[in-house]
Amino acid sequence: MKLELLTALNAERAARRPAIVVTDVASGKERLVKAADIAKDPLRALLAEHLRTGKSGMEDTPEGRAFLTVYVPAPQLVITGAVHISQALAPIGKLLGYDVTIIDPRTAFASTERFPDVKVVADWPDKALPPLNVDHYTAFVALTHDPKIDDPALTHALARDCFYIGALGSRKTHARRLARLKEQGISEANLARIHAPIGLDIGAVSPAEIAVAIIAEITARLRAEDETEAEAAPAVARAAS
Repeated sequence: MKLELLTALNAERAARRPAIVVTDVASGKERLVKAADIAKDPLRALLAEHLRTGKSGMEDTPEGRAFLTVYVPAPQLVITGAVHISQALAPIGKLLGYDVTIIDPRTAFASTERFPDVKVVADWPDKALPPLNVDHYTAFVALTHDPKIDDPALTHALARDCFYIGALGSRKTHARRLARLKEQGISEANLARIHAPIGLDIGAVSPAEIAVAIIAEITARLRAEDETEAEAAPAVARAAS
């Protein structure tokens, strides 16, 4: 790979932006297609499908036989609140392949002793969240029950297109939360993206059961998005023809 292409690819990966390297099998010539440029690429239908699945592979194209190497950011699970539910949710998230980060300014809770195998940031969301590059490949969960922590964290997540955003609390608690966030200028459409009460309704009671309900809802949202993108693929293909 030429240095110029490698530098551009590394910049996309560092910014957690998907990209695909298209290699002409016959000539060995490579080119980088950024996610933002796929819609105007001659191979847009194939590129969109590979980006959807996240899988690299060989394809026969009008340009000849090509290998598409897909680079997508690792999915991450960001949790505000180093609580009992988090202690169950974090290892489940890791088991499913998420990069898990716990954020909580309360140092009595946010400790490596309580979360031995997880990244823990004992700081307020306004300082802890920006370096994490919260984005479309992020599932965001607010669990503290403390508006001083959860509200700014949710505001940050809503501004960054997370594929899932959930918040712990009863319907009354969530109604008060929505009122506070609305006063900060967040639109109704954006507020509707918050899953609350959090988790699938499976009758969960214990922290571990609630963690299972949360990860199940995250998975359902992730797969629903995959299906939506798959349905959109034929439209992309038609536009390419």
